[in-house]
Amino acid sequence: MGTIDIMVIAVGLAMDAAAVSLAAAAGGFAKDGRAVFRLAFHFGLFQFMMPVIGWGLGVGFVSYLKAFDHWIAFGLLSFVGSRMILSGMDDKDATLKKDPSRGMTMVMLSVATSIDALAIGLSLAMLEVNIWYPSAAIGIITAAMSLAAIAIGKHLGALFGKRMEIVGGLILLFIGLRIVFLEFS
Repeated sequence: MGTIDIMVIAVGLAMDAAAVSLAAAAGGFAKDGRAVFRLAFHFGLFQFMMPVIGWGLGVGFVSYLKAFDHWIAFGLLSFVGSRMILSGMDDKDATLKKDPSRGMTMVMLSVATSIDALAIGLSLAMLEVNIWYPSAAIGIITAAMSLAAIAIGKHLGALFGKRMEIVGGLILLFIGLRIVFLEFS
């Protein structure tokens, strides 16, 4: 898996965190530097940690799954991508009621937006990819996109929040299809 693939996956995974950051800023919760830092740092940290955990779980199974690992990676990416697309198309109002950059709310949002990265880590283990570079890239890109989304959210409101999830889901579906295509080419 090349650098461009890793960057594309990182951007796809960062969409959830960016959407939450955008909504937090649009809702007026990212007013000071501390709140902005907490959002970007926690989202980036959890997005870094979850692929490592998934990879660790997957390493023990690689030798057993080598014959169909590309289908497992495709399935995981398709599941995550489809879930993101459906979430992005949901008409329910996702307005935040309390400051998402504090306490257990921050931890819960960090875990919820990084669960997809756990599946990616498992996929990377099956593809026998060293986890440290992709995890660092995912964490850094997530933090940077969260910061950018906060800046946008402060100026544009929640106009693009749900659409970002759809784009992220489509990116993950594309990567899954590419993995299967490369296996048979």
